[in-house]
Amino acid sequence: MNPSLLTLVLTGTALALPLGLPTTAAARTWTQSATNRTIEADFVKAAGDKVLLKLSTGQMAEVPIGTLSADDRAFILEQARGPQASSGAASWPQWRGLAQNGISPDQGLLKEWPANGPKKLWTFENAGMGYSSFSIVEGTLFTLGTRGNDLCVIALNANDGKELWSQKVGNDEQKGYNTGWGHGPRSTPTYSDGHLYVLGPQGSLDCLEATKGKVIWSKDLAKDFGGKAGGWGFSESPLVDGNRVVVAPGGETPIVALDKKSGDVIWKSAIAGAGNAEYATLVATEIDGVRQYIKLFQSLLVGVNAETGAEIWRSVWARGKTAVIPTPIVDGNRVYITSGYGAGSKMVEVKGSTATDVWDNTEMKNHHGGVIKIGDHLYGFSDGGGLICQSWATGEMVWNEKSQFLQKGAVHFADGMLYCVNESDGTVTLVEASPKGFNGKGQFKLDPQSPNRNPKGAVWTHPVVLNGKLYLRDQELISCFDVKG
Repeated sequence: MNPSLLTLVLTGTALALPLGLPTTAAARTWTQSATNRTIEADFVKAAGDKVLLKLSTGQMAEVPIGTLSADDRAFILEQARGPQASSGAASWPQWRGLAQNGISPDQGLLKEWPANGPKKLWTFENAGMGYSSFSIVEGTLFTLGTRGNDLCVIALNANDGKELWSQKVGNDEQKGYNTGWGHGPRSTPTYSDGHLYVLGPQGSLDCLEATKGKVIWSKDLAKDFGGKAGGWGFSESPLVDGNRVVVAPGGETPIVALDKKSGDVIWKSAIAGAGNAEYATLVATEIDGVRQYIKLFQSLLVGVNAETGAEIWRSVWARGKTAVIPTPIVDGNRVYITSGYGAGSKMVEVKGSTATDVWDNTEMKNHHGGVIKIGDHLYGFSDGGGLICQSWATGEMVWNEKSQFLQKGAVHFADGMLYCVNESDGTVTLVEASPKGFNGKGQFKLDPQSPNRNPKGAVWTHPVVLNGKLYLRDQELISCFDVKG
């Protein structure tokens, strides 16, 4: 093996680690996305945002997952669904998980719940106000919350709910962004290489050391980049890709990439007509061998070059209005978007600098609960239609189910099943993810729920299933349930 190739591909020094670590037969050729250079190595395990590989020399090397090709990242996710998931080694390092798709790596979960729902393991009562979801790495759960007037990053033991540490990262003035729906952070912490990257509702961006919460650097999207949020504040979750942390301030700086270690600017994008920051999180992908970041603004879907920030392609989202929230879904060179307020959804096919609509309709009008692609179908809540199954290829509705407890909310996927949270009353329904039709497999109501939630607010935090546990939140209350049995 060429040593210089090793250095380039692994973007770091090979680590001499004990060879008694568990290995698999998953030998393969690994490709660095930025250079297309390759090496042969055995997959050992994924931990956080890195993968541990065993080289032919017997050495072990840690590789940032974000630097690898799309095929490699898909392979890692599939491996994480194996025995490691049940042994507690699986991680959920960012919003919508390792592959940004809302799919848990867990297997061997309950396929039907008891009459009263799964067993509750613990409730943590001091998460603060807000709608932040969870990142979970090596047994630690990270989230955000406003305690009093303090915007805080909070770390819990994911197994017993005990607080490990909390760190104030700013003041939450609770003005200008809550517009009567409740205050507190909306975004989810992102874990990378022993650090957390967190975005507050008024634009504070902080990097913290993940074991004790020490703040390393801070930025302000409004003050430093002329950013401008929508009416409900800055809500996306930071994207970390290789050495870059990427966010969308909107306004004067549609998208910016910062050095994740120092916070220094790497590039600023110039995207005509981008407008405000909006709410959808950036997605990292490769299309036709080009590493790029995809962002949905209110009336524009755009892809920018990951190395330079230069615009590659764009597609107009003419019906987007008021708030455009759900994260785009990317599969190959096709990109799916949806938003609420009557907008609908569409599929775009990207070829080089051209983006062409494949289909465009109003079957799925997803407000903010997210959509998940499983096989050739999409699942999520559509305004007015309840839970929807939609064809990826054609956009046609395959089935829908609307009832008192399945009206609108967030969805999550694990081990063949959808976890559907009804936002109005906190009812959680287990549903088989199948295009054959709706098949409910259990239901329970989240308890306790916050007495402090704004009357206009709802149970909006997205659920996460990891290592046999279901994590739910209503404002200051985080509850954990055993869904492995």
